[in-house]
Amino acid sequence: MKVETVKVYGEGAVGVESTSLDVGSDEVLVQVTRGGICGSDIHYYQHGGVGDFKLQHPMTLGHEVIGRVAETGQAVAINPSLPCGECSYCEAGHSNQCVDMQFFGSAMRNPHVNGGFSQYLSVKHSQIVPYDESISHDVMAFAEPLAVAIHAISQSGGVLGKKVLVTGCGPIGCLIIAACRAAGAIEVVGSDVSDRCRDIAAEMGADSSFSPIEGAPELYSQAKGYFDVSFEASGAIQAFHSCIDFTRAKGSLVLVGMRPGMVDFPLTKCLAKEINMSGSFRFTSEFKTAVKWLEAGKVKPLPLLTKVFPYQDIVEALKLAEDKNSAMKVQLSF
Repeated sequence: MKVETVKVYGEGAVGVESTSLDVGSDEVLVQVTRGGICGSDIHYYQHGGVGDFKLQHPMTLGHEVIGRVAETGQAVAINPSLPCGECSYCEAGHSNQCVDMQFFGSAMRNPHVNGGFSQYLSVKHSQIVPYDESISHDVMAFAEPLAVAIHAISQSGGVLGKKVLVTGCGPIGCLIIAACRAAGAIEVVGSDVSDRCRDIAAEMGADSSFSPIEGAPELYSQAKGYFDVSFEASGAIQAFHSCIDFTRAKGSLVLVGMRPGMVDFPLTKCLAKEINMSGSFRFTSEFKTAVKWLEAGKVKPLPLLTKVFPYQDIVEALKLAEDKNSAMKVQLSF
């Protein structure tokens, strides 16, 4: 069958293209209804790649997608991860570290893995998670980024009864704030240079917030730190340093934000405070958890939604999404 897909061709080049779609005997055909634009989609559009992974040929964008099973009409969230299920990481339950991962809209492999910004997708049965069709597309399209946030909490060892700092209040940072609140944190504080982002962080559940430019309350750096758990979601070096300063001795720091290149690492301070530091990359079983939380209203993501565009208006949608002064999360309607 012929379907229209949103393709990126290189730096600054994107468009809608008609392509052929085949459905395998072990696959299910899904009609896509909504897709969220992620930072990686923006990077492929702006720079023709993400970090070391450059486009070698045109690729369909998108990995935050939901839809309906074409045969039955069942509403489903679509997990963009397809791990091999056979490597040592998959067998140990760490499928996000799969050595042969196929992830929607990624140039990590060559040929690249096409993404989900398409009228229809052919996916494995294991990739679809049914959900209550009464939940709006606006809400359920947040399943994938919410899964990232929940996985970050898993990496921290849990936040129940703990004081939490989140640096970087973009979409992922704000979803971490909401997920921490849902997971039982007793205090959640956000940090961002943007007044608008801090205001949205408050709507998502932050008790308070501060601008790193204006400075944090002295309390946060006294007695070897204030927060039990810190999540660094901005990728900024200064934010990383503040997390080291504000996380209490024996506390946990989870690195979520990505930025290419090396950072100035305060190794001695981190060592002396015995901070437990870990990275957080994508998700595993948390995708199903995210769908359930959104179904139950445990996390309410709509303060993050800036605008929904028809997929044919992909250029306009990407230009708004890359304007961090105006947009938080932009979605495409299919």
